[in-house]
Amino acid sequence: MNTPALHTSQLTSLPLLARGKVRDNYAVGDDRILMVASDRISAFDVIMGEPIPGKGALLTQMALWWFEQLKDIVPNHLTGDAPESVVVPGEVAQVQGRSMLVKRLQPIPVEAVVRGYLAGSGWKEYQDSRSVCGVPLPEGLQNASKLPAPIYTPAAKAAVGEHDENITFERTEQMIGPELAAKIRDVSIRLYERAAAIALAKGIIIADTKFEFGLDDAGQLVLMDEVLTPDSSRYWPADSYQEGSNPPSFDKQFLRDWLETAQVDGQPWAKSPPAPALPQAVIDGTAAKYREALQRLLG
Repeated sequence: MNTPALHTSQLTSLPLLARGKVRDNYAVGDDRILMVASDRISAFDVIMGEPIPGKGALLTQMALWWFEQLKDIVPNHLTGDAPESVVVPGEVAQVQGRSMLVKRLQPIPVEAVVRGYLAGSGWKEYQDSRSVCGVPLPEGLQNASKLPAPIYTPAAKAAVGEHDENITFERTEQMIGPELAAKIRDVSIRLYERAAAIALAKGIIIADTKFEFGLDDAGQLVLMDEVLTPDSSRYWPADSYQEGSNPPSFDKQFLRDWLETAQVDGQPWAKSPPAPALPQAVIDGTAAKYREALQRLLG
């Protein structure tokens, strides 16, 4: 956490493929990608101007730990090679501790969202329709209620800066075929159930999460990108969980709560670029939330 914050990596020894909200992806030959987790943070699909020091390294450490816990359920994209081995010596500092060297896959354009609790957009939708993404739910649930069983509520992946769109399972069948759609749904629920049980034993509720998958050259389903980080999951402390209210999250909720009251040029922020400047207290508070999640999980 004492290394300088990295808002944007600048590697010149490898071709840049894409910059996402957090990760900068570089091509390593035709078959591998170097994923560098920056310290950028986004909220409401807008990237903040200030980085959160240590966040990229923390996300990488947590994702690698989860890949290890889940590797018997589905193959993942890790190559096992050292990220430092594919850059020139002068670029090692930008890569070390915050990167994964992964297999290049054919990405599947579906975000595999699994919800174990009613929260966020799911809670809003439930109030209107007693369902989430076409999945009917029983009457009488409250904000943050645990669901009778985890539900699969996919989303269509959007371009950077656009909102992912919640879709029905039937729509994913149309997009990628019934067999692959069913496999992704079933694997995602298994991954969530395993992870939720591991986290709960450490005092953390994983309310919901999203997985991303690709296909390798043999057509095999592979878990890719990040997995079960506070950026892709809603983490709640089990000891302060109470049905009916939003628990304090170990994720970006701290930042989102501040942004809800932030102003730009004397007006409430419109949740579109440019983002308001983050005060140091918000940067420090957000970093502390991420650290606490890692410490609870890994000890």
